[in-house]
Amino acid sequence: MSENREEILADFQACTGIDDIGEAFSHLDEAKWDLLAAINRVMPQDSQQLPSESSGLDIEMIEEIRRPQNIPNGQKSVVISPDFIEASTSHGRLSTRRLNFQINYNDRVIELVLPETATIRDLKTMIFSKLGVPVCHQTLTGWEHNPTSDYATLSLIKLPRENILFLTNLDSDNNGMDFESEENLTKTFTLNVFDEMKSKDYSLKYPGTKTIEEVKADIYSLTDIPVRHQVWTGWPSTLKDDTTTLAAAGLQLPNHSLSVKKNPAKEYKRIVVDLADSDSSVEEFEDASCSASWTGEDEMFVEDIGSRKVQPLIPDNVEDETAGCIHFTDEFTNRYGAMHPDFFPGTLEDAIKEACQKPARERRLLAVYLHHDASVLTNVFCTQLLCYESVLQLLATNFVVWGWDLTFESNKQKFLASLTRTLGPMAAVTVRNIEVERLPALLLIMRMRSATEIFSAVHGNVGVNELLTSLIQAVDVFSEQQKQEVKEEDERMAREMIKIEQDNAYQASLEIDRAKEEAKKQQEMLETREKQRIESEKQEEEAKKQAERAALESELPDEPSEDSTENITKIRFRLPKGDFLERRFLASSKLQVLLNYLVVQGFHTKDYKVISSWPRRDLTSVSGDATLQQLNLCPQETLILEER
Repeated sequence: MSENREEILADFQACTGIDDIGEAFSHLDEAKWDLLAAINRVMPQDSQQLPSESSGLDIEMIEEIRRPQNIPNGQKSVVISPDFIEASTSHGRLSTRRLNFQINYNDRVIELVLPETATIRDLKTMIFSKLGVPVCHQTLTGWEHNPTSDYATLSLIKLPRENILFLTNLDSDNNGMDFESEENLTKTFTLNVFDEMKSKDYSLKYPGTKTIEEVKADIYSLTDIPVRHQVWTGWPSTLKDDTTTLAAAGLQLPNHSLSVKKNPAKEYKRIVVDLADSDSSVEEFEDASCSASWTGEDEMFVEDIGSRKVQPLIPDNVEDETAGCIHFTDEFTNRYGAMHPDFFPGTLEDAIKEACQKPARERRLLAVYLHHDASVLTNVFCTQLLCYESVLQLLATNFVVWGWDLTFESNKQKFLASLTRTLGPMAAVTVRNIEVERLPALLLIMRMRSATEIFSAVHGNVGVNELLTSLIQAVDVFSEQQKQEVKEEDERMAREMIKIEQDNAYQASLEIDRAKEEAKKQQEMLETREKQRIESEKQEEEAKKQAERAALESELPDEPSEDSTENITKIRFRLPKGDFLERRFLASSKLQVLLNYLVVQGFHTKDYKVISSWPRRDLTSVSGDATLQQLNLCPQETLILEER
């Protein structure tokens, strides 16, 4: 492997004229050590365009997954890469969205725009250029779906167009270190690495943004020493982990010397799986490279674990399903490491609800991993397939993963009962018919229309390509069905919204009509009350006037006769409607007697004026003590009554 890469490196440098090994490594890594692709990246041909150039994207391919024969041509195909780029073949090119990020840091807010083909590390590098927080010290929260690593592309996380994130500086208390890291990120580090196994020196140049794990991966390409077997001398003692950048690692500038060798304790020995408290037979197998069932390209390196007993992933006869799932995840981590699928910590029913029983737009596939320690395929499947990077990315993006251990019969029966209860007896029959030799298995469950059922079962005797093909096929079928259901659901929601709006408008109209009717009733009630009040006041006023007339009538002196010897005057009253009243009064009578007579006749001085013709004057404004003779109303006079 190393000889082949050294030959590719030499050919690449000869064709491109690039002497810097670090730069050459960078180009070859981006092209996944495809010599022609790497040369075309550095020296693009005018007469020919690669598909990645015509689409404006750089696609890094690690392996090609052939389309299953039973997938229609109209459906999309998927190419698996380190960034797991999903492409549509309907138009022969890729479409790239641009994502907007609002980064909140302390009292500052910055806005960034990146294509979805960029990685999390590209985002952090842009944040460093804006805020000065070193990449190795950045922690971003607020993701809708948390990224698995800094090298995952933004398209893997299925982000919306607008994103609001919050930045935390992990080393905010060490200001001096921040300034130093910020300055070193722009510098070039020359690493002089001595291979103790081959007695060979390598001079590698890297930017400050390069991480320790990336350097170790490059050394693996040169020396053929796997990263986990590399023993280093020369790294600073303050180095925390391999995710640290060279800028923050405390290296000497501009040159830093290192040496690497292979750990002699790492030997490839037989694994003996001893099932604790189990009657199952002990299975033995040699190195995975000698196993006929393993079809992967990489060798499997297994450390000698001696006679240590392997703890079951789920204890025998577990009572609580949730507790069993949590124990499964913890023991799986202890046995196979932290790089594994994110197992759902709940019952199978809860996992189905989380994945399948949601609106179509939020729905996902469910992958049920069934483990069995008695199968010889178990360790290979877990270490080389289930924890493979592309498989992990595919599962994290499209699936809810739930795990269960079938090693003990009691736990198997508990799972079958739960499966029958949630998916029906046919699903339980499917699992019951899987032989132990074909375990572990991955059940791919999806909801199509109104039914949730097992789409396919991937058994343990497959390779990476077959596993990825099965997963991608399930994703393709599910995606097409999901699009249709989302469309139908949106149309149904639109119809329901129209109905709700119509009902709301009708109810609003009824409320308006009720309000109008109520206002009308209130108005009529007020008008009735007002009429009653006015009528009552009139009646009271009329009663007062009647009482007043009665009192004045009793006090009014009798009309003198025409042959009376006293001096009399004859007064004629012209009423408002044209009628006349006549009465004789003593000339010595006071004006008030005349006015009282008019009141008795129904013409109160409050409502009527009494006007004399010559001189014209209102007698109601004159003192009532004046006599008629003093007012020149003798021997006769015509007075006019006018309404006020």
